[in-house]
Amino acid sequence: MIIVTGGAGHIGTNLALDLLASSESVTIVDLRDPITARQHGARWINADVRDLAAMREAFDGADTVYHLAAVISVVGGLGGRVESVNVLGSRVVADAARVVGVGRLVHCSSVHAYDIEAGAGQMIDEASQRSVRGALPAYDRSKAAGEDEVRRVIDRGLDAVMVNPTGVIGRVDEAPSRMGAVLRALWRRRMAAVVAGGFDWVDVVDVVAALRAAAERGRTGENYLVAGHRRSMRDLAVMAAECSGVAVTRRAAPMWSARLCAPVATAIARRTGNPLMPTTEALAAVASFPVINHAKATAELGHAPRPIEATIADLYGYFRERGTL
Repeated sequence: MIIVTGGAGHIGTNLALDLLASSESVTIVDLRDPITARQHGARWINADVRDLAAMREAFDGADTVYHLAAVISVVGGLGGRVESVNVLGSRVVADAARVVGVGRLVHCSSVHAYDIEAGAGQMIDEASQRSVRGALPAYDRSKAAGEDEVRRVIDRGLDAVMVNPTGVIGRVDEAPSRMGAVLRALWRRRMAAVVAGGFDWVDVVDVVAALRAAAERGRTGENYLVAGHRRSMRDLAVMAAECSGVAVTRRAAPMWSARLCAPVATAIARRTGNPLMPTTEALAAVASFPVINHAKATAELGHAPRPIEATIADLYGYFRERGTL
């Protein structure tokens, strides 16, 4: 039996579908209903990853646990929820996996566990500085701290590995994710401009493949940065135009002007949850425009990023199928 915590999310849904396609028995642990995965045969346990008793019960008899449950935020700590879920939740999941004898835990973390702001202009790899500075966003610090909790349990006998994807985009994006919402808004011509800067973008298909490879042959206690392609926000807008055949904006607002608007945008995003707002934390990420080295994941997990153009086309194809464009 395989457990996927956070299986209702973007990566979790794609992972569950891939496992089910391989005839695996999949149980999803999530507070949200994993509708698509259930429709394809997954079992659902409605439970909180911070509940140790519930996790022990859910994991009993599992061969592998993929821990994906997390709170993603570009608007601060959300009253402590980011730290609670991402740090305490990781500790609880790791403890429960160790106690019931799970064969392997694959902890899906993030590139944000590394201090991409301090490393701006330098190559980021698994030995780079971690996100421990107090000035960093709560989400970044929580991902580094969550990994530390897992390592403490590894020291007590847990077999676990950690996978750190960059900015994930791609198909079966139900909610959609923040970047899924941005790309959908570009297609609909609802964004007058994008911001300057960019990020490293990786296909959700490649992340799923890396997670499964990590379960099979990742080295205990090791991190694997799973990166894709370094592209600017304007590059994404150009690709959106090529896929849609409509005049998507190609204007990029200077970072200085976006930062002037950021305090108001952050306040609006906190109140409304609007994923299109250029919040202070979102701008810091794209301003860093990190260069990520995925050589370790390539050598040990066979990671080979798909062309970004195929990723964008897949996502738009998925939106078309759902009638959400």
